Amino acid sequence: MNIPHPEKLVIASRESALALWQARHIQSRLQALYPDTVVEILGMTTSGDQILDSPLALIGGKGLFVKELEQALADGRADLAVHSMKDVPMHLPDGFALAAIGEREDPHDAFVSNNYASLEDLPHGSIVGTSSLRRQSQMQSRLPHLKIESLRGNLQTRLRKLDEGQYAAIILAAAGLKRLGLQARIRQLIPTAHSIPAVGQGALGIEINAARQDLLVVLAPLNHPDSACCVEAERGMSRALAGSCQIPLGAYAERHGDEIHMTGFVASIDGRDILRDEVHGAVSNPEALGQALAQKLIHRGADRILAALADHQSPLDHA
Repeated sequence: MNIPHPEKLVIASRESALALWQARHIQSRLQALYPDTVVEILGMTTSGDQILDSPLALIGGKGLFVKELEQALADGRADLAVHSMKDVPMHLPDGFALAAIGEREDPHDAFVSNNYASLEDLPHGSIVGTSSLRRQSQMQSRLPHLKIESLRGNLQTRLRKLDEGQYAAIILAAAGLKRLGLQARIRQLIPTAHSIPAVGQGALGIEINAARQDLLVVLAPLNHPDSACCVEAERGMSRALAGSCQIPLGAYAERHGDEIHMTGFVASIDGRDILRDEVHGAVSNPEALGQALAQKLIHRGADRILAALADHQSPLDHA
């Protein structure tokens, strides 16, 4: 099919190495699809990149990584923005839309250490760095003898802090390490049964100004239906639980034929109160499936955990 395409497309992107890899990946896909279109990248530094001395949960959350990119979409400096889906707030601001969700990379959390082969090998009192309440709560539930400390900065900064000896180990998203060719740093892919991933982890999202309906057809070939339905189910659960930076929760959906199998959890920050559950359902309504999982968790007491978290000020965020 011959899709009408614009003469030029501008991609808004954060300027971290990983974000630029993601933008260049989409750039190359678009150039392959539309050889006559000029595809450029507009690199931007976001508030989330600039403010490194405060926990994201206390300064506005993951939306700080996308709002400047959205402004570029709103004022016409860019046509699309590329995000890690785990950074995309559960509710987009009015006037914006997700045009595509790309094929998911490895969704696992990765254990990275210079001296130990796995989380289970860490001695009592070992310091583990993570930027994630989700990871913290699950680790402390299973391995309460470890000490969790906040870790901010881009991927290279986090690895440098590990190499300097500030941590015995750090936990990162496997997808980012693999995309940057750093898979050799991974000592262990943590099973999803032990660390349920962040909502959307490993998937890329393409956001546009909702008024640009012309771009929906242009970007449609970049959408990966299996990944998209799974991410939509996960986001449905998070939305129903009012998922934000202050809430330790995760969800992971997989497609098996005409069904989605999905697990999710919500927990107290210290991991002492943790609820996990799962659902199976048709791929035809992933949002409803995510909401059904949220309701199962609520019926088991998730609303009590969420109420206790509402007044909690935490030193970590929901990465």
